Amino acid sequence: MPANTSATDQLRHLLNTPGLITMPCCFDGLSARLIEQAGFPLTFMSGFATSAARLGMPDTGLISYGEMLDQGRNICAAVSIPVIGDADTGYGNAMNVRRTIAGYAAAGFACAMIEDQESPKRCGHTRGKQVVSRQDALTRIKAAVDERESGSDILIMARTDARHDHGMQEALWRCQAFADLGADIIFLEAPHSREEMQQFCTTIPGYKMANMVEQGDTPLLPPAELEALGYKIAAYPLTLLSSAVQAMQEALITLKAGKDAGNLLPFAELRKVIGFDAYDDLLNQYPQATPKSQ
Repeated sequence: MPANTSATDQLRHLLNTPGLITMPCCFDGLSARLIEQAGFPLTFMSGFATSAARLGMPDTGLISYGEMLDQGRNICAAVSIPVIGDADTGYGNAMNVRRTIAGYAAAGFACAMIEDQESPKRCGHTRGKQVVSRQDALTRIKAAVDERESGSDILIMARTDARHDHGMQEALWRCQAFADLGADIIFLEAPHSREEMQQFCTTIPGYKMANMVEQGDTPLLPPAELEALGYKIAAYPLTLLSSAVQAMQEALITLKAGKDAGNLLPFAELRKVIGFDAYDDLLNQYPQATPKSQ
């Protein structure tokens, strides 16, 4: 695609290309860059992972719109692949939702996800979450779509958590209503079986996302099976965060025992991943001024 293609147009192209999109999720600029360097065409700023990495706090509505926006701006600037942003409940009423969508578009996100949980929201695979009424849920999605239609260059992902307390029929009703309102991608959180996943994909039109949380409520199906069911995107929201936490814990245990941390990424490779080599190559294009004699 042309170098100046917007992130949103890049995502549209991916959605229109045959095949499932495997999408590891990020939480900061470095994790996003690693995803891009590994060859993945798309990433998602996970609210769970971002709250954990930025605040050291759980995904229970504690992280604010401003903090998510700031983190997202850094993530989008760190990569050239499109990024989907977790916009939670939209952070207020319909006008807050519109402001959130406009802000995410200006930050560089290709898509923003709005969900129907009550505020403060919770991670979709934890207990205690509740959803708002049908009317309030539809109002949020309509406001998001209206902001997109008013000129914000961004796609809208609509999410429902209604399966948890209200069952599949209510969840499917909301998914269909979100699609009817013009949401670009539909996300039914935490179906409990392969049969429910199949029902979702068969019943609801348009692009659909599966959320593959290790040890979560939804069966962890292989990509080929997800594609066969009818999903377009397979998100892995906690894989990188969990891997990073485990590796850091193991390194800390080793150091506390008075030993060398051992089999780490070579320093030269770490510098390269972070961007020191690219920085130095660019810097060398600019001659340094010679200090004047005193």
